[in-house]
Amino acid sequence: MNSDLLWVVGAGIVVGVVLLLAIIGFFIFRAWYQVPQADEAIVIVGKKQKGDDGLTSNMTVITGGGAFVNKLTQRSDRISLRSRQIKMEPVAQTKNGVTIHLAGVALVKIGSTPDQVRAAAERFASQDQSIDVFTTEQLEGALRGVVAKLSVEEVMQDRQKLGDEIAEGIKGDLLAQGLVLDSFAIQGVTDRNGYIEALGAQEIERVRREADVARINAAREVKARQLATDEANLIEQTAFDKNTAASKSEVGRANAEAEQAENLARAEREQAVLVQRAENRQAELDADVKRVADAEKYRRQTEADADAYGRAKKAETDRQVAQQVSDAEAYAVQRQAEARQASAAAEAAAVSARAEAEAHALRAKAGAEAEALRANASAEAEAIRTKGEASAAAIQAEAEALRENQEAILGRELIGQLPSLMAEFAKGYQNVGTITLIGGDTAATHIAREQAASLSATFDSVKSATGVDLGAILQGQAFGRGVASTSAAQPADPGKRTDPTAVASTS
Repeated sequence: MNSDLLWVVGAGIVVGVVLLLAIIGFFIFRAWYQVPQADEAIVIVGKKQKGDDGLTSNMTVITGGGAFVNKLTQRSDRISLRSRQIKMEPVAQTKNGVTIHLAGVALVKIGSTPDQVRAAAERFASQDQSIDVFTTEQLEGALRGVVAKLSVEEVMQDRQKLGDEIAEGIKGDLLAQGLVLDSFAIQGVTDRNGYIEALGAQEIERVRREADVARINAAREVKARQLATDEANLIEQTAFDKNTAASKSEVGRANAEAEQAENLARAEREQAVLVQRAENRQAELDADVKRVADAEKYRRQTEADADAYGRAKKAETDRQVAQQVSDAEAYAVQRQAEARQASAAAEAAAVSARAEAEAHALRAKAGAEAEALRANASAEAEAIRTKGEASAAAIQAEAEALRENQEAILGRELIGQLPSLMAEFAKGYQNVGTITLIGGDTAATHIAREQAASLSATFDSVKSATGVDLGAILQGQAFGRGVASTSAAQPADPGKRTDPTAVASTS
């Protein structure tokens, strides 16, 4: 039992020692195995590495991977491969003896190849800031050497070329130190004596003079073009105004003629409408007269016939009723007489005689009443017929009078429309501004003659459409008024009659 326990304890101790050694070994491995960052390189001193030239070096350069560094026999340093921005402001003298101040900026880094890293590590591993000082001194020296071969104007004109020459001249020296010049640029060139400013002033003045001359020439050219354009516009505007005036005159004349034609057409249409309306009215009057006469005659005849028929039927009915009553009474009396025949023959005979007398009297009375009713009905029918014939004759006489005087009525209606017709015709001359006549007539004479011709054409249109001669009607009215005025002017002589023909001749 004790042996088993000892065995377990020994095994645990062994396992613990092994784990402890493993942990210690892990930490040692982790501390001795190094991996550089992307912008770093690890230089291991004491570990051999063959270079690009085939020679073996005691320094090993690790980039983009890892390496085991024995801390007991080897030493490692981390070298930064980042670019360094170096600014400088050296003072240099040009070939024409002008002292200028330059401002430049350079980007410098340690090369990425193992040889470049080893060269930089040999010089700057323990003094990283010395890279800036060394590079600045090298660039300033190269810059002064290049500027000494150039004039101020050349330095100012092509800075890129100056930067390229400086970079090309210093590249070999930097590579020997394991450094690479990524870029170099001249940012500014100044001087304290005003030489560059004087050069700029001369150039500025020259450019200003050229600009003023160019501006004056441009203004002169613009002014010349403006004058030419204004002249062309004036010519075009004059032609346009002339064309506009001519067009407006032509349009006004055409509008006046069109409006005059439209007014004439409207007057002719209205005249035709009036004529047609008069004809329709005449036809309606004729139809109304005939229809009224026929209707009144038929109505009166029908009323007379109906009244006579009613009276006859009433008389016939009364007669039949009286006859039936008489027959019924006679039959009743006869039956009574026959019933009492056995008891009183004499009384029956008397009653029969009396009944027969009464029946005869009733029949006579009914016949007289029926005859009187027939006489009254005949008299009333005759009176109604006579009245209807008289009314129809009067209506027919009125229609005949309207038919005979149709032309006079139509002429009166047309004469009543003449003022509005002439007013519409005169509206066509309102839009006429100026009338130019070629000939000896004046404008008033021309317009009067044109109005007279238009009025005569209107009368001819009315005559051709309706057959009514408005001119003759107007002449007749004028003649009648003249006769009336002459008769009124002469003193009335009771014993002496006036001859109408003599008056007419006098007029």
